[in-house]
Amino acid sequence: MAPIDYVIVGLYFVIVIGLGFWYRRRAARNLEAYFLGGKRLHWLGLAMSGSVSNFDITGTMWIVSMLFVLGMRSMWIHWMWGCMMGAFCLAYMGKWTRRSGVMTGAEWMLTRFGTGTGGVVARLAAALLSLVTLVGMIGYAFQGIGKFAAVYLDLPPNVCALLIIGTTTLYVLLGGLYSVVVTDVIQTIILTVASLVIGAIAYVHVTPDLLAETLPGGWESIAPVWRLEGLAGTANAQYEMFGLLVILWVVKGLLLNAGGPGQTYDFQRFLAARDPRDAAKIGAAWNVFMVVRWGMAMGIVLLALTGIAGIDDPERVMPVVLNNPQFVPAGVRGFILAGLLAAFMSTFSSTVNGGASYLVRDLYQPLVPHAGQRHLVRSSYVATVLIVVVGLVVGFQAKSIAQIWNWLMMALGAGMIVPNVLRWYWWRFNGWGYAAGTVGGILLSLVALLKPDAPMSETFPPIVGGSLLVAVVVALLTRPVSMDVLTSFYRTVRPFGAWGAVRARADLTAAEAAAPSESIPFAVLNTGLGIVAISGMYLFPMYLVGHWHVTALLCFGAAALAAATLYVTWYRRLPPAAPDPPRDVASSH
Repeated sequence: MAPIDYVIVGLYFVIVIGLGFWYRRRAARNLEAYFLGGKRLHWLGLAMSGSVSNFDITGTMWIVSMLFVLGMRSMWIHWMWGCMMGAFCLAYMGKWTRRSGVMTGAEWMLTRFGTGTGGVVARLAAALLSLVTLVGMIGYAFQGIGKFAAVYLDLPPNVCALLIIGTTTLYVLLGGLYSVVVTDVIQTIILTVASLVIGAIAYVHVTPDLLAETLPGGWESIAPVWRLEGLAGTANAQYEMFGLLVILWVVKGLLLNAGGPGQTYDFQRFLAARDPRDAAKIGAAWNVFMVVRWGMAMGIVLLALTGIAGIDDPERVMPVVLNNPQFVPAGVRGFILAGLLAAFMSTFSSTVNGGASYLVRDLYQPLVPHAGQRHLVRSSYVATVLIVVVGLVVGFQAKSIAQIWNWLMMALGAGMIVPNVLRWYWWRFNGWGYAAGTVGGILLSLVALLKPDAPMSETFPPIVGGSLLVAVVVALLTRPVSMDVLTSFYRTVRPFGAWGAVRARADLTAAEAAAPSESIPFAVLNTGLGIVAISGMYLFPMYLVGHWHVTALLCFGAAALAAATLYVTWYRRLPPAAPDPPRDVASSH
């Protein structure tokens, strides 16, 4: 890189660390301030924060590698990590989550299953699941940032990763969710501009004639096929039975999203909303800020396929392309690198802050019920460092980005989706069933590590089936949740599904029972419209960058039509806004 590139990146690091010091006092007031921003953060900022937290550099490298290997058909693989979450959260799940009124996804278990033994074990199981997931995500981030930075710095990948992760940990440690969200907003702006620049560079360098000469026939098609025979016997043979995998990815994604926001930083963003109306709006905006990511990914892949030869590791495509002076001049490279580092830091900071919240709120605080807020905030500093250290150990052991990601999504993810779905939609499900299904799923996913190269079609179904069987059997063999707890939960959250026995005792008023925001048909309709809108938004910039203009316009038109319909079927039916809370005098100093 040129000296100007290093100056731009260095200036960016100074700004984000400075923000951590700036927000240190505000975040240190209490745990709610540290982990939820005092529930005073604007919904748009929370949506930007959640969105850019998913816009991570490691995940983008993986998206690029999948496009590089599979072409546009790789878009189906993203269902497995819940890329349609925004559709479910705008329609109904965002409101349900915010109404719970807790601090973490694990603490939510007490509102659903009560404070008895069943609720406590469910909370412990949820905290354990979240911590395992978040530690795995730190290891996954470690692999990605190391591979990315090593292309630019004359240092080993592990050393690069340690330097960048250490800097990010510092501002998270100081400012809590305040600094995470504020820096995420800044990082969203930087990353959006950087992504648009990369897409524009690709659009100019890549021509339709060049693509016709370079790309294999059907590369731009998203239509799934049952088998990709060209992958047989290659390093990507696990994707040969593509049609079967598409079914598994879509089923997994639907179940994952129906189970609510992931019990990581996703859950935290909705809990931090001011009211259920804002939580629904967070769901709607969440995916909008990620649109530029897909155009950027397409631009990088097309530049690699048409202008660079000899890339043997698909996970290195992105840094190799961006370090090529033929495509990215000095100065511009520094800005783009700052944007991509922003993507990494936003994801990493959200992951660490979320992990520390589970460790302190759900595991440590119950052991010291009389501890003061200052003590708990200091404990959060220790928890933050501990989460990072354990995640680094995982990162050192992994061989690739894909290895950790596939295990997190299709092995560990398979073990958690069934209990998470049942908790919202089936009144008879209890804390013992949740804990058994979750722990059973974790254990089955660990068994899958013994055969890391096994295809997903062999690992996903037995883990899901085993978790389902254990969860349902244990729930039916143990005492149901107290009807008082269930009616309180139902009146507060207002879920739909198999709640007839509870609904009859909840004694809802006529107005509550007929509230348009709780209509099941509208929830289903709006979820479907949201999926269409998100799909169209994601595909539009990808086809545009590749000069497939007609297809791009069709995708844009589908997204616009779905969004216009949502204005009538969703936005105008949102619950009213809650009154503003009294101003905290301490926060103004």
